[in-house]
Amino acid sequence: MAGPLLHGSGLASRPVSVDALSLIRHEWEDGHRRLETERSDPRRYRTLVQQVELVTDELRKQVGQTFTLGQLVEAYRDADRWARATVEERAPSRGWPRDLALVLAAAFYAYQRGAVDYLQ
Repeated sequence: MAGPLLHGSGLASRPVSVDALSLIRHEWEDGHRRLETERSDPRRYRTLVQQVELVTDELRKQVGQTFTLGQLVEAYRDADRWARATVEERAPSRGWPRDLALVLAAAFYAYQRGAVDYLQ
């Protein structure tokens, strides 16, 4: 049985079940862990961190500085499109498309801490 629904405040926001939120947050955490395993290759790690920072900057434009986890999930649903454009335009690296999922998840993992309902 799905848990209660979380709602973002945007008009186009779709409700997110607590179970779905938990799965998505696990995906974000996995991306963060995968990013951290790249520390052993400093050059690659720097490139990935730069891409995470660019995606985070764009994420801030997408959701603002005051947001809920539901709104963040909504942004994640469409993130592949705008993150792909951001990385391709501003920080492409060799093989960057295969790293996009990792970069996205790591950026959302870090950004979720700013959600007004993060600790709920």
